[in-house]
Amino acid sequence: MTAYLSDSSNLSLNPSLLRANALTCVRGERTLFKGLDLQVSAGEWLHLRGENGIGKTSLLRLLAGLTKPAVGEIFWNDQSISADATEYHRNLLFLGHRDSLKEDLTALENLSIATALDGVAISEEEILLALHRFGLRGREDLPVNCLSAGQKRRVLLARLLLRQAKLWILDEPFNALDVRAVEMLSELILEHITSGGMAIMTSHQEIPIPNGRVVQL
Repeated sequence: MTAYLSDSSNLSLNPSLLRANALTCVRGERTLFKGLDLQVSAGEWLHLRGENGIGKTSLLRLLAGLTKPAVGEIFWNDQSISADATEYHRNLLFLGHRDSLKEDLTALENLSIATALDGVAISEEEILLALHRFGLRGREDLPVNCLSAGQKRRVLLARLLLRQAKLWILDEPFNALDVRAVEMLSELILEHITSGGMAIMTSHQEIPIPNGRVVQL
């Protein structure tokens, strides 16, 4: 399976580093975690693990710059992500497990809107190719509300093929996927990593991708 519609080889030309120092996350009156350090560089991936409610999704949102830590700092290439959020987000693709699709729009229309919001110039042919690679041939023009939970998830994951980003932050990316879709996504993530990309993800199951590091919350 070819991972990218565009050339991914240049990901490794500028090796990157994401570093978090002494992060503390507070929700309401509850401290989810404190003093957390982590680091991931080009060609590496992290598997965040822990019980439900311990703060895995909250940590991903901090790392994606969607919320701010109560204490601590996050750096992209030794610059605080708050110093130049636009540049950081240009290198980032975040997919949350609750990311939603417009139910009354088709898969093709949903991805067309998503890529436009990402500021990526993608043709309709390229979007169709991404959907086909995720097993959605013949369903491109169906309203999303006609798709199964697994097919909706495949629509969201097709964005990985459409936007070249160095850092992927993925919240439960294998949820609702069948065995074949898990294999396809694993191959895609592995190719991203081996070409110099980076990934941080949560999963309640074992991730069939070699050489990952586990961060236990």
